[in-house]
Amino acid sequence: MPHQPRVSYAIAPARPEAHIFDVTCTVASPDPAGQVFRLPAWIPGSYMIREFARNIVTLRAECGGRPVAVEKLDKHSWRAAPVAAGRALTLSYEVYAWDLSVRAAHLDATHGFFNGTSVFLAVEGKTDEPCYVDILPPDGPALQTWKVATTLRRPAGNPLAAPAMGFGLYYAENYDELVDHPVEMGGFTHARFEAAGVPHDIVLTGRHDCDLERLCSDLSRICTWQIELFGTPAPVDRYLFLTMVVGDGYGGLEHRASTALLTGRNDLPYVGMHEHTDGYRTFLGLCSHEYFHTWNVKRIKPAAFAPYDLATENYTRLLWAFEGFTSYYDDLALVRSGVIGVEDYLTLLGKTMSSVLRGSGRLKQSVAESSFDAWIKYYRQDENAPNAIVSYYAKGALIALALDLQLRAASAGRKSLDDVMRLLWQRHGLTGEGVAEDSLFALVAEVGEAGLKGAGRRLSRWLNDAVEGTEDLALDEFLRPFGIEFRAEAAAKGASLGVKLAGGNGEAKLANVFDDGPAQRCGLSAGDVLVAIDGLKVTAASLDGMLARRQGGEQVTIHAFRRDELTTVTAELAPQPADTVKLASGKRVSAAMRALREGWLGS
Repeated sequence: MPHQPRVSYAIAPARPEAHIFDVTCTVASPDPAGQVFRLPAWIPGSYMIREFARNIVTLRAECGGRPVAVEKLDKHSWRAAPVAAGRALTLSYEVYAWDLSVRAAHLDATHGFFNGTSVFLAVEGKTDEPCYVDILPPDGPALQTWKVATTLRRPAGNPLAAPAMGFGLYYAENYDELVDHPVEMGGFTHARFEAAGVPHDIVLTGRHDCDLERLCSDLSRICTWQIELFGTPAPVDRYLFLTMVVGDGYGGLEHRASTALLTGRNDLPYVGMHEHTDGYRTFLGLCSHEYFHTWNVKRIKPAAFAPYDLATENYTRLLWAFEGFTSYYDDLALVRSGVIGVEDYLTLLGKTMSSVLRGSGRLKQSVAESSFDAWIKYYRQDENAPNAIVSYYAKGALIALALDLQLRAASAGRKSLDDVMRLLWQRHGLTGEGVAEDSLFALVAEVGEAGLKGAGRRLSRWLNDAVEGTEDLALDEFLRPFGIEFRAEAAAKGASLGVKLAGGNGEAKLANVFDDGPAQRCGLSAGDVLVAIDGLKVTAASLDGMLARRQGGEQVTIHAFRRDELTTVTAELAPQPADTVKLASGKRVSAAMRALREGWLGS
């Protein structure tokens, strides 16, 4: 580590009441032709151009106390005028931080949070150089109890180095490392646990009544199982779960040694809670998902991401593997680590299957196409999304399930998707070599051939067809050898209008109108507000009850507002679709089935 890196940053929660971070970037040896600075346009793990530079409020440069002219080059780039040789250049700017999500930055009188991609301008030509970042404390006596949580390293031997969980100097080997360690500051709750000998910290910001002992115990089992899946040692020497607790929220974003999470406070465990609630299982699945990314996408990554280009879209057709396979393992880790039971896991798996079945977009877009178009479709969903796109998360998870089950069945349990993941880790995660767009198919063939002659080539072809095609997966057929009963049924009694309402219990406003359903056929559209059916007032709370008393084939008269114009249509209702999947472990199974199931689910 150099005594004094040639690039250094400082960031201060200067005006929490105005949600303003003050940031400086000092370059010891700026470009003689004029130093260019750029802020990323997107953040890895969230595949949409987000234009973080829009939050820069003011920006100026100086050298030796004298102002330096700055020219804006494009939406996220600036160039400072040349300065005398041997003189340092300092850029100072304000960042507005009021995005309460895991992707950007947020600051108020209760806490501060930021991702480096939102606040640290990259110094062109020097992004491979090491840098310091001085995280400064807020002003005011009420904020003097604030602490800092981050996995940024503290520079050893430097007297200005930050104390543990404190303000002060931190260090990064390069710009990529600098922006891959989010920072939380405030009066948060902190707990620690170990997994496979590695210390793990969890930080909760916001009011909560969380049973930290239970949460740490469950997370320890999940993290230990994942580390053992890929093999020790873990790729990190410590790990941090940064969790923002709110009334209602959900989200996560992976980083190389930490994750930023957003959760509803009622989804956390509380002292005296005996059974896992649905919300708590969802939160554990989120933690498991982001933790699995420590291997799968942060270190095993598509060649298109090695390295990232944060100025523009980075296209790959492989998100079905990096997000979809991770989505398969997130809940699987819960059952295989013993945190939840088999029937609870099958309930979660049935929900994933149902979510895919309910969108006709699965019949139009492949998961490979969905991966490539994530930048303009998946992350920018509109009212027609269920009819036009498929989730590479959800269907990717089902492809992983089907591949795993086929590998296990064909090899009598000797090979599985676990072997594919470990091979990816050995050849790509440990070497840093990006995964080529077609190399996963060859890896599956190799693992399958090792398990049973001929199975590898067949499964490789199946995988290619599954990710490039739009046919439904034969999940019933794949689950049968494991003694798992598959049943698809209607979610409710009565008739269907083929719509989804916008959230809330007030007016019956249509959020989605499904392809070839009664509502679409009679001319209703997303955004319309239903006011009456057969002369009776309808609300968001009453619609399901009204439809439960009807049968498919019945005709109804619907009054609805489109904008401020009242319209009247006649709709022929449809039967409720059989798009809700229920899975159960069979009560009577052969010894061979039982062995396969135990190998898959761990119990």
